[in-house]
Amino acid sequence: MRCSELAWTPAAGWHGAEAGGGPAGLVLYFGAREALADGTRHRELQAAHPGALLLGCSTGGQIRGEEVEDDGIAALALSFRNTRLRLAVEPDCRPHRSGDCGAALGRALAAPDLAGVFVLSDGLRVNGSGLVGGLAGVLGRQVPVTGGLAGDGPHFRATLVGAGGHLPQEGLVAAIGFYGDALRLAHGSAGGWDAFGPARRVTRSDGNILRALDGAPALDLYERYLGEEAAGLPGTGLFYPLRVWNPDRPEHDIVRTLLAIDPVARSMTFAGDVPEGWVAQLMRGGSERLTAGAAEAASQAAAGAGAPGDSVALLVSCIGRRLLMGQGTHDEIEAVAGRLPPGTRRIGFYSYGEIAPHPASGTAELHNQTMTITLLSEAA
Repeated sequence: MRCSELAWTPAAGWHGAEAGGGPAGLVLYFGAREALADGTRHRELQAAHPGALLLGCSTGGQIRGEEVEDDGIAALALSFRNTRLRLAVEPDCRPHRSGDCGAALGRALAAPDLAGVFVLSDGLRVNGSGLVGGLAGVLGRQVPVTGGLAGDGPHFRATLVGAGGHLPQEGLVAAIGFYGDALRLAHGSAGGWDAFGPARRVTRSDGNILRALDGAPALDLYERYLGEEAAGLPGTGLFYPLRVWNPDRPEHDIVRTLLAIDPVARSMTFAGDVPEGWVAQLMRGGSERLTAGAAEAASQAAAGAGAPGDSVALLVSCIGRRLLMGQGTHDEIEAVAGRLPPGTRRIGFYSYGEIAPHPASGTAELHNQTMTITLLSEAA
C-alpha cells in the first residue's frame, strides 16, 4: 500500500506529492462544509485520480498529520497492491430508514473475503446507531466496521457526504469495502469522560429522541444541571454527553452526544438511540483525561497492527472533545502519534459520531465523544 497526502486551501488550491506505487485506487477527503458545498473540489479530485473510488465528508475540523485545520480540505490518495475495493452508496437516508440503509450497504459489500468496512454518514439526518446496527446485522462481528458521522463545526446546520459520482450532499451514507487477505485493518476507540450525578431511567424515548428521564422531561434535567450554560444548548450540551446502558448489561455502556433540542416538547435528539428502560447518566471531561483516552485508542489500534510497513491511521474524534479541549486539542493528536507505529500517516476529522466495534461485544456500534482510530496497512 502506498499513500500520498493532498491538501486544498482557498489561497493555494491543491498541493501535495503524487501518489507512488501506481494509480490511486481510493481517495479519502475531509473538509469544511463551505469548501465542499458546490461540488467543485470533488470533481477536481475525480479528474486528478481517474478510476479511483472517492469518499469524503464535511467536518468539525480536519486532522492532517499533527495539525488541526478548520478551513480547506485534507485528502489522502491510496494505492493497494493486493487489496480489492468496492464502494456502496445510499443517497437518501433518513432517521426512519437508517437501519434499512445500513443493511443495504451491508448486502452490497458482503463477500467471503470482505476484510473490513469504512463508512461515512450524514451527521444530522441519519440515526447513526440504526445505520450501524443495520450494517452489523448483515455483516456480523467478524467484519470490522469503522468510520464516522460528518460534521459542521459547532453550527449543526447541515452535513455533507460525497461518494463516487455523488457530489457532497445531505442525507447520503457510503461505505468502502476492503477485500482479500493482504489487508491489515486494526482499530481502537476510547473516551476519557467521567460520569457524575445520579443514574436515571429512560422512561420515554423514540429511537434517538429522548423525551423523559424518571418520568420528567429530559430537557428539564439538562437545563437544571447546566444552569447558565443551558442558554447555549444544543452546543453546550456537547460538554455534557450522556452515558447509557442496558441495566441487564451494565458493562456494555455507550456514550451519546446531543444534536438538537425541542424547547416546546422538552425533548432532546441524540446522535444514536437512547432506548426506553435503559439507564442514563450525565458525563463531563477534562483535557488530561481526554488526552489519555486518545492515547488508549491509539494503543488499541497499534496492538492489532500487522508487520511494520507503510500504514495510514484514519482518526475520527468527536467535535465535543475539540470544543472542550480548545487549544489542548493538539495534545490528543500528539498522544495518538506517540502510540502508533513509527512513520504512520495520519488523517481524519472531528465528527458528530464515531463508528467502531465495541470492546465488550466486538460488534460495530455508534459511539460519541471518543477518539476512534482505523489503522490500515497491507501485507508484503
